[in-house]
Amino acid sequence: MAAEAFDVMVVGSCMTDLVSQAPRLPKAGETIHGHKFFIGFGGKGANQCIQAARLGAKAVMVGKVGKDFFGENYIQNFKDHSIHTEFVGQTSDAATGAASIIVNDAGENAIVIVAGANMLLGREELQDAVPALSHAKVLVCQLEISPTTSLQALRMACENGVKTIFNPAPAIPDLDPDFYRLSHVFCCNEPEAELLTGSSVASMEDACRAGRQLLSRGSQSVIITLGPQGCVVLKAQESSSHHVPASAATAVDTTGAGDSFIGALAFYMAHYPTMPLEEMARRANHVAGVSVQAVGTQTSYPFKKDLPAELF
Repeated sequence: MAAEAFDVMVVGSCMTDLVSQAPRLPKAGETIHGHKFFIGFGGKGANQCIQAARLGAKAVMVGKVGKDFFGENYIQNFKDHSIHTEFVGQTSDAATGAASIIVNDAGENAIVIVAGANMLLGREELQDAVPALSHAKVLVCQLEISPTTSLQALRMACENGVKTIFNPAPAIPDLDPDFYRLSHVFCCNEPEAELLTGSSVASMEDACRAGRQLLSRGSQSVIITLGPQGCVVLKAQESSSHHVPASAATAVDTTGAGDSFIGALAFYMAHYPTMPLEEMARRANHVAGVSVQAVGTQTSYPFKKDLPAELF
């Protein structure tokens, strides 16, 4: 096992998505009719891993699911994408994580997650994965598992000279300062940046200001994604910030677009380590822009063959 080298390791969550499509999001106490329901694969960690794999990354997932129907299906989903599953454990102590998602006709969503088995991923599982981690090029972490577990994974990666991407989602206001120091790329969206900085992020200037504040906490670089406006990229060794615009796309369903961006970013960091971060972000913008044009989360993620050759 120790000899096997991976492009991308993701330590994170697996969620079963229970998706309802409706004309609009219901108000509190209101029941409305939807027009479609489906069950899909989600969870920020797994989403990011699937997108990286669809672009051609040799990927490995470290996660935990329940010993249930959803858990079995999830492991098969990874195998169908040629993702290494030795470190996806199953437990009888909790159900596979689930997310209830409502998507309106404008492509906006409201989501409730029940983490379940994801919260049982801990130190023991990380120790088992150290030989694989030490041979990976990029590690990706988020906050849909125990923050302690994510922090430990980032620490192990840095100790082994592995590049790290940290996505503080769902955001928590009292984030351990070490998360910043252990992130080669600290990547969040506007609401997450607002929660972490305590300042409104309503414009490009706000995003650059928030990015500088996050950068000052010790990350090597910060990316704040801005949906249809693209993203801003800030680097510790440069005083200026870079706005990377996104190409125009008609959004059908934005669920999982941020994860598509991060999975793509992980692929580019692993495959093109000398490429400027702004260029990686531009290409990841394009990949995420394709994902919002189809319904579903992972089902909307493009494969390498679906994308222009110039992205590779």
